[in-house]
Amino acid sequence: MDMDRAEITLITLVVYQLVLIGIGVWASRRTASGEDFFLAGRGLGPVVAALSYSSSAASAWVMLGLSGIAYLYGVSTLWVALGSISSMFVVWFWVAPRLMRFSREHSHLSLTGVIAHEVGGRMRPALLLLASAIIVFSFVFYVAAQFQGAGATFASTFNLSMSASILLGATVIVIYTLLGGFWAVSLTDAVQGTLMAVTALALPAAAWFAVGGWSGLTAGLAASADAALLSFTGGNVGWFALGIIFGGLSIGLGTFGQPHLMARVMALRDETAMRQARWLTVFWYLLVFLGMWFLGLVGHVLHTGLEDAESIFFVMLNNLFPPVLGAVFLAAVLSAIMSTADSQLLAAAAAIAQDLGLGSSNQRRLLFFSRLTIVVLAGSAALVALYLPQQIFNRVLFAWMALGAAFGPTLFARLVGMQVRPAGVVLSILLGFVLTVILSLRADAPGDIAERLLPFLAAGATLLLFRQSAAVTRSRQAA
Repeated sequence: MDMDRAEITLITLVVYQLVLIGIGVWASRRTASGEDFFLAGRGLGPVVAALSYSSSAASAWVMLGLSGIAYLYGVSTLWVALGSISSMFVVWFWVAPRLMRFSREHSHLSLTGVIAHEVGGRMRPALLLLASAIIVFSFVFYVAAQFQGAGATFASTFNLSMSASILLGATVIVIYTLLGGFWAVSLTDAVQGTLMAVTALALPAAAWFAVGGWSGLTAGLAASADAALLSFTGGNVGWFALGIIFGGLSIGLGTFGQPHLMARVMALRDETAMRQARWLTVFWYLLVFLGMWFLGLVGHVLHTGLEDAESIFFVMLNNLFPPVLGAVFLAAVLSAIMSTADSQLLAAAAAIAQDLGLGSSNQRRLLFFSRLTIVVLAGSAALVALYLPQQIFNRVLFAWMALGAAFGPTLFARLVGMQVRPAGVVLSILLGFVLTVILSLRADAPGDIAERLLPFLAAGATLLLFRQSAAVTRSRQAA
């Protein structure tokens, strides 16, 4: 990259970061209570809700990770994109209307509050502590992946070290999250989501013309030494082929246990806003997920032999756009990183300060512990990113599936009105999380189907085993 491009990119990014901090300062004036800090007073409109949800779900793992695995493995990675898209439909057309009503009726401010609903006695503190520990542990690795993405972005542009890049990105994220809470996070996510969508349209479109359309793409992939690139099962047959398909689709199960995504639904203003937001989210998902998948395929044809597959985004950007546009689109990667990291920091703060009752005595105490949690978690994630580097896609996938298996089944149980004994809820959460950790450490099955599907099913089966009748629940509550 020549100096002109670097200077333009730097100016663009500095202006962009100042805008985000400015939003944080503005939002701080609207943050006076826990409900303001964690759910924006339940007043989120459709555009902000849709873009905030989408950009928080599609982090650096989509912009860099999905394009990277598509570059490596070809068209079979479409199942990963379809798994994420299908789960989005379930959230917005089934989960959202029920979760909105449920959280309002019972004044829940977080996913943990919903999970712990009707769990009392000695089991409640244990459940809240377990859920909070899982959220914090998973988010340390998830946020670390975002910081790694920030480091990769700066490393591809400037002569900055990875450590300096990670610390710079973490500082900006923490500043505007501390200032404005959910308002700042949601509004900045909306800005970032818009930029990501524009990039996901422009970059694949330029790649389309560069490769010569579908004919050029298929011919290029067919000419590759790896014939599996054009196979929707990665060249596998029989049970292995089913593993690739259902393993990719099972990634969507992680969606239902993400505290930062469910918070967007709980914060919606009303049902009209929800109905409008769902269609904006559908459009965004189709554009970004399929766009980044296509970009990886084209990148394999135009730029073979990359050592780091997750750098294909930057390679294509530098080769297809002039400096000014390239600088703007480069900010899209930082958008993806920040829009997820800030949301996760806020969700972790809710788990520690709100759900564990550290600030229950007054609002000032609640906001203090919330902000302290954000600083500590961001610092921990930065250390993991610096000293335990790993491929972005794999790191995000672990945290994503761990949260989904731990909380997703119980969320569905709550929303359908299933009565489960408290011990069953605790065991389900623990089993889903521990199984994900164990299976992630073992050799991969085809499509990682064991790690992505079995923990969720095991956690759901546990809830069914501990199911109890409504009459028993009422009698216990009366007692």
